[in-house]
Amino acid sequence: MNAAEIHVEVAPALHVFVPQSRRAGATVLATDGVSTLGHVIESLGVPLTEVGALVVDGREVPVSHIPRAGEQVRVRPVERPQRIPGAPLRFLLDVHLGTLARRLRLLGVDTAYESTDIGDPALATRSAAEKRVILSRDRGLLRRRELWAGAFVYSTRPDDQLHDILDRFAPDLHPWTRCTACNGLLKQATKDELADRLESGTQRSYDVFAQCTSCGRAYWKGAHHDQLEAIVERALSVRTHKD
Repeated sequence: MNAAEIHVEVAPALHVFVPQSRRAGATVLATDGVSTLGHVIESLGVPLTEVGALVVDGREVPVSHIPRAGEQVRVRPVERPQRIPGAPLRFLLDVHLGTLARRLRLLGVDTAYESTDIGDPALATRSAAEKRVILSRDRGLLRRRELWAGAFVYSTRPDDQLHDILDRFAPDLHPWTRCTACNGLLKQATKDELADRLESGTQRSYDVFAQCTSCGRAYWKGAHHDQLEAIVERALSVRTHKD
């Protein structure tokens, strides 16, 4: 079977995934007449989690489309805010995104996190079982067929990571309602209830406490509270401006 040539143009937002030689306008690709367009796009290095509309000769087609010779293909990024139908928006982060996980939990976003490397198959299976969106910088993980939904984390800087995820998914924010250690929900607690968990200096210096209903961890406005408050204020400020 002779190879069919198509012309593929990848949106600038997705250039991070493709070689430099394929970033300037449309480039020619040879297809086998059997593979789907989704497979062709993945072969370029672009995870389908990052692909929005696939436009062929001016019309939108599904990833199952079989390319034909001479077709002009435009690969667009996902629209923002991205909606994930089928379940409440919840996340699952891999072992490399601990800081991002804690910051999302600080904002009250339901965020599961694996502090040890359990492997891509187990992560993808958990994503499907719990209907959680996997966040990862591992392109191989995002290509696994069994995962429910996923998104690539583009930056290595926690501040940028958080801004990008909030911009992409626009989750509801409920700051100070989740345990940053385990993702459990917090409840108000008295000093007496937490007496066996607090150092004497903490008991003398603070009067307002919260406790995780899952792991029992105690919270109060300690030395790092101003830094955490700044993270919360920035997130809420961006959300207010968007609304």
